[in-house]
Amino acid sequence: MHWPDSFQANRWLRTINLVLQALLFFTLFVGVNYLALRYTWRFDLTRNRFFSLSAETRSYIDQLKEPVHIVIAFDTQPDNEDDAQARRDVISLVREYTYAARSSGQPRITSEELDVFQQTSRAASLGIDAKNVIVFVCGERRHYLSGGDLYLIEEREKRAFIGERAFTAALLNVTAPARQKLYFLTGHGEMDPSSVAVDRGLSQLRTELRVRNFEVDTLDLARTRLIPEDAAMLLGVSPKAPYLPEEQERLREYLANKAGRLLLALDPDTNHGLDQLLQDWGVRAEDVLVLDTDPEQSTEGGDLILRTIAPHPITQLLLTNQITLLAGRVRVVRPDPNRPPDPTLKLTALVGASPTAWGEKSFRYVDRAQYDRGIDLKGTAAAPSLPVAVVSERVTAANLPFSVRGGRLIALASGDFLSNSRLDGGNLVLARNAINWATERDAQLNIPPRSITKFQLSLSQTDLGKLRLGLLLVVPGAIAVLGLCVYWSRRS
Repeated sequence: MHWPDSFQANRWLRTINLVLQALLFFTLFVGVNYLALRYTWRFDLTRNRFFSLSAETRSYIDQLKEPVHIVIAFDTQPDNEDDAQARRDVISLVREYTYAARSSGQPRITSEELDVFQQTSRAASLGIDAKNVIVFVCGERRHYLSGGDLYLIEEREKRAFIGERAFTAALLNVTAPARQKLYFLTGHGEMDPSSVAVDRGLSQLRTELRVRNFEVDTLDLARTRLIPEDAAMLLGVSPKAPYLPEEQERLREYLANKAGRLLLALDPDTNHGLDQLLQDWGVRAEDVLVLDTDPEQSTEGGDLILRTIAPHPITQLLLTNQITLLAGRVRVVRPDPNRPPDPTLKLTALVGASPTAWGEKSFRYVDRAQYDRGIDLKGTAAAPSLPVAVVSERVTAANLPFSVRGGRLIALASGDFLSNSRLDGGNLVLARNAINWATERDAQLNIPPRSITKFQLSLSQTDLGKLRLGLLLVVPGAIAVLGLCVYWSRRS
């Protein structure tokens, strides 16, 4: 028998055939994985394009010059479905940012999950003292987001997901080459940003601002003729002496001609000398003291509890989480009811006292707290009643086809809101959001919100019974019939 026709030759041929098949399978496996690693295509088939970043965000990611680390401090075992869904949304969004950074060839975005309750030292080093927080870290700069910053909430219900907008704004904030500079006004007995005093110090606010990538300095208007060009915002907190007319004029020019940003915290029983400036911006700081005899509206220490809050970008987080504010002695700061109509001026009363409160005009001379009709100031039906915080901004007139940047003024009823003794909880949220809004760190990027679609499957008991029978009998029965058909065909 010739060798090609022998059994030995057949065995060799089969062996070579098996080896070639194995080699072909191996090279196919390696080749497919190589192509998948080098050339990837992803398709977002969700209706709301939930897993697709906007072109604007991708452009910013491609231009990153410094590495950014994202820390997700969400509860891994949330108590309710809303927190669980928020955690899933955040993790999915962070995954898209890290993927986009890798795709750009420079993986400058990294992430980690942090358990606040187990990794306490790590959380403390990042300044995290609560769960459901996202921290963007770039060098020494940080930006904090809470779960409430990721959703557009109307009537206490989530309407849209704005996480990408918030993430991209945070990314731009921590990677900005220049730090925005805030000036605290001095020379009139204002609170000192370097003081650690409990009642008259602002050291805690200064620390919070520096952590959030702001540069802090002081400015004496009496010693300078021009407000510095790098002033992103001015803050006059609790002046004890009146501003001079020329100082008031410098502030008016700064707001009007330079579209400046100014925060004033004016204590009761003080002459601040800024009445004309406030009048130009439609704000009236009443020389009255807010009093409230309802024990439910004050703490044991006598602080007012402020629960009446109006919708605004500054107060949205307070509304969403039902956070209250605390303050000691406050005056009434409200939109001027006698101001002439001005379509370019937009005023919003942010926070107000309770309906049982009133503004006591004779607080300097009368010891007993009692509302005197016709003399004292009583709140109106419009909410919030007896405002203690007002914002005023210049906006583009309705008949103009373009947008013009205007000034912004924030008036608070007391510097007590910002002092070291009370800068916590809701007061810290108010201060942080007010400064972010004034300096336009909440600027609306051209990133549309993603609507939240809810799906609900409603089945009656009859429908559930039919579904149960179908899963237990119909599907297994069909498979059994198919098997019998195959068996019969093979026997035939």
